[in-house]
Amino acid sequence: MLFVIRFTDTPNSLMLREQHLEAHISWLDERRDTIRVAGSLREEPGSAPTGALWVVEADSKREVSKLYTSDPFWTNGLREGVEIYHWSKAFPDEQTPV
Repeated sequence: MLFVIRFTDTPNSLMLREQHLEAHISWLDERRDTIRVAGSLREEPGSAPTGALWVVEADSKREVSKLYTSDPFWTNGLREGVEIYHWSKAFPDEQTPV
């Protein structure tokens, strides 16, 4: 199943993000088979991130919850909130590189 995860960052946490970015990217890289797409969300190009969006392939919502709680951004307090949604692609057979 596919899921979309939307994270909200703690306000004014750019320094915290920068401190743990390398560990976070390494963590994501180790989970490429599960986390299909990941990236920060910004109000404007070049502005500080306000959160992130992931597309995850997993068997259950519970599995998704277990996944992100070991992310260095989560364990070090960058994330203020998280929303998990089941995602149904409009064109399920289409493989689109992002």
